[in-house]
Amino acid sequence: MEFLDVVRNRRTTNGHFLPDPVSEEHQRLLVTVAGTAPSHFNSQPWRFVLVEEREVIERVADISASSMARMLSNGTFFERYKPYFRFSEEEMERRRDGMLIDQLPAVLRPFTRSVFTGAGQAMMNRLRVPRTLAEQNRQLVAGSPLLLAVLLDKEEYRPGELSGFYSVFGMGAAVENIWLTTVQLGMGIQFVSFPMEVPEAWAEIQQMLAVPDDLELMAVYRLGYVPEEARRPRIDWSSRQRKRLSQYVYRGTCRTPLSDEPGD
Repeated sequence: MEFLDVVRNRRTTNGHFLPDPVSEEHQRLLVTVAGTAPSHFNSQPWRFVLVEEREVIERVADISASSMARMLSNGTFFERYKPYFRFSEEEMERRRDGMLIDQLPAVLRPFTRSVFTGAGQAMMNRLRVPRTLAEQNRQLVAGSPLLLAVLLDKEEYRPGELSGFYSVFGMGAAVENIWLTTVQLGMGIQFVSFPMEVPEAWAEIQQMLAVPDDLELMAVYRLGYVPEEARRPRIDWSSRQRKRLSQYVYRGTCRTPLSDEPGD
């Protein structure tokens, strides 16, 4: 695959992976390309943990599901992330960012627009929607053949200082290298984010991974091989829409948006 095709085909995998284990060769390749990323003064602040043990993956899945159920049932999730939800093709075409909510389980469709109201939240809780969605999340994580934990060296990761910014910047480049490589390998990757929203849940994952005091656990991803004919998930919180150049690039100063068409 040509490099630019890899970049254009990079996606988050919201569906199930194949049950096949990720080969040792591919695991080593992923963390090797991560290590080639740029970092401040070649500090290479990233650290990685590859997790294949079923009992650990199952426990992370349980933690993710319980964290999701908690956030959905108390309204935290929708309150925190409502700026990113789009409810029509017209809105998506105009904004060209966020997530288009155009496919939901039947039980949720009546509450698509009222989900951010108290009445909508109460109704979803009565219908046990948070528990249903959390179980779907648990199955996705539990069915992953590989988890990848990303950590930073606290000597470099010092929030509030420039070194902290530099270390996160480098970590992002390292993770992007991994993400792009999964495209080339026929793999998928998804951020396991819900445990990060609940401090005690995140602390339990840190304990399971035996994270030492000099490292900071920054993220956990699930990885695996994707089916050739993957069906779209019932809940697809993703979008292929991207902003036009004129919406995020400027020429010379921030007063002059870049034209969407060359030569204009």
